[in-house]
Amino acid sequence: MKKLIAVAALSLLPFSNAMADQDIGCGLGSMLFAGQEGKGVKILGATTNGTSGNQTFGITFGTLGCDGTGTVTSSETIALFIDGNMEQLARDMSQGEGETLATLAEVWGVADQDKAAFNKLAQAQFSSVFTSENVTSQTVLENLNTVVASDAKLASYTLS
Repeated sequence: MKKLIAVAALSLLPFSNAMADQDIGCGLGSMLFAGQEGKGVKILGATTNGTSGNQTFGITFGTLGCDGTGTVTSSETIALFIDGNMEQLARDMSQGEGETLATLAEVWGVADQDKAAFNKLAQAQFSSVFTSENVTSQTVLENLNTVVASDAKLASYTLS
């Protein structure tokens, strides 16, 4: 089964400039489950997108239906990114650095000169953001937004 998924993923790379699913974002899950319908498939696709950092890879390199040049237009989009990358994001936030945290800062719209402060704040307030092992992506977003809003240097990045 793993070989089948790997072969399917590699065969989809040439078509990686296709639009990502609006609900689950871009990544391997969007490519593997393209054209299928239903909440279960969407959840599986979103979970697959976040597995092994493939969504982050896609955003970084413009593959797997991802386009790292776009603008985030809503907190729902950020929540989808968080949802697809919860484990990696938690790890990066606890360390104050990493690819997933860097990508979050980018999609959040944090300016280059403020990214170090964003990372430091995320690390310092990790337990306020990831309040439990079963925290949802929406709660992580709300908690991080509250933390950002309370920081004098980063308050301008508060989501409405």
